Amino acid sequence: MKSLFINSLIVLLGLFTSFTLFAQQEDLMKLLGEEKPEKVRVKYAFKSPRVINGHSIEFLNPGTMDFRILHRFGELNQGYKNFFGLDQASMRMGFDFGILQNLMVGVGRSTYKKELDAYLKYAPIRQSTGPWSSPVTVALVSGITMDGLPWSDPDRKNFFTSRLAYYFQAIIGRKFSEGFSLQVSPTMVHKNLVQLQTDVNNIYAIGVGGRLKLSKRIAFTWDYHHVIIGMPDSGYYHPVSVGFDIETGGHVFQLHFSNATGMNERAFITETTGQFGKGDIRFGFNLSRVFQIGKKKRIKQVE
Repeated sequence: MKSLFINSLIVLLGLFTSFTLFAQQEDLMKLLGEEKPEKVRVKYAFKSPRVINGHSIEFLNPGTMDFRILHRFGELNQGYKNFFGLDQASMRMGFDFGILQNLMVGVGRSTYKKELDAYLKYAPIRQSTGPWSSPVTVALVSGITMDGLPWSDPDRKNFFTSRLAYYFQAIIGRKFSEGFSLQVSPTMVHKNLVQLQTDVNNIYAIGVGGRLKLSKRIAFTWDYHHVIIGMPDSGYYHPVSVGFDIETGGHVFQLHFSNATGMNERAFITETTGQFGKGDIRFGFNLSRVFQIGKKKRIKQVE
């Protein structure tokens, strides 16, 4: 018993000594003005929740709404008879909402096929610095689209579900420096109804997007989606887009060139009919205006 008591006393004294030394170290750090390292989220890998066509790893702040107009003209190589594409236009009008720092939702309506679309984007992992940090952001996106065109054959039995398509996407990206960000985005698009019996319902693609900062308010951006499985034998091509982001106060103005007409994942991944290399290029712009509609929250972040 005596031996057990002595050993217990030694352990208690050791613990007390360790605690005292730790407390003294904490006090010394405070006197020297040193602080514990904190986990800080890296932000502004992109200046918009979309690169050009596709989603980016960026999120809206909670309590904000992004009113977004995407406008795309006809093909430039149509010449002066169609005023180099300016006589034609398609557009998408969307409303995106920041729910949490890593969660946002959005809805939109396109003139192309009169489509309605909606999506949810969530990031379980965010790029950060400090303790328990992550070198990349991982975002997951799930979306649905609905074709609004009249039935091609109204006399046959048509089902509402035939109008629907879905897409699922994972985005892995990193802000490598103040001036350069890059991301990849494996994507699956599912169509409930396909045009031909030889077409497949599930289309798999992988996207690449990037941002290169040119000045304080201007950046060069690009995105490309390569269809791996499900591309029809002819008539459809991989969507390519290049452009410039211009920041003007509360606006982000995107000027771009693309071979895609549609402006949601189902449309531009599976139904791009222009060849970028042969001049089937459309000029367009995305206009974004962010409104504060809820209580603003402040968090520590690295820009």
